[in-house]
Amino acid sequence: MPKAFWSGWILFAAIMMMLLGAYNVLQGLAAIFSDDYFVVDEGELLVFDFTVWGWITLIWGVVLVLAGLGLFGGRPWARWAAVAIVGLNAVAQAAFLVHPLWNLIVVALCVLVVYALAVRWDEAQEDLTGPA
Repeated sequence: MPKAFWSGWILFAAIMMMLLGAYNVLQGLAAIFSDDYFVVDEGELLVFDFTVWGWITLIWGVVLVLAGLGLFGGRPWARWAAVAIVGLNAVAQAAFLVHPLWNLIVVALCVLVVYALAVRWDEAQEDLTGPA
């Protein structure tokens, strides 16, 4: 496969991370400003109330967007940070099953991002940033 194919996967991962981050930001804002937006018994999510969970999700979304921006530049730190961040995002989305179909889609996108970052990073990075 040509290197451009793999750099396309990295760009896909960067775009998906930024979209997932934007979704987390919106979900966090919804939880912060409207406790009744997510209908769950007693207003509790795991060990947090919705406002705390909203702030965590909002900050996590910003982290996802920043890691996605780092991927656009082909930064080595961004690859491993993105794998860790997206992996944790998949677990968090799987744990928060208020909207099961959407959460399944987000987990699937997280898996695709991890795949994109795990396959032939060196070739893609050289194509994105130029020869060392």
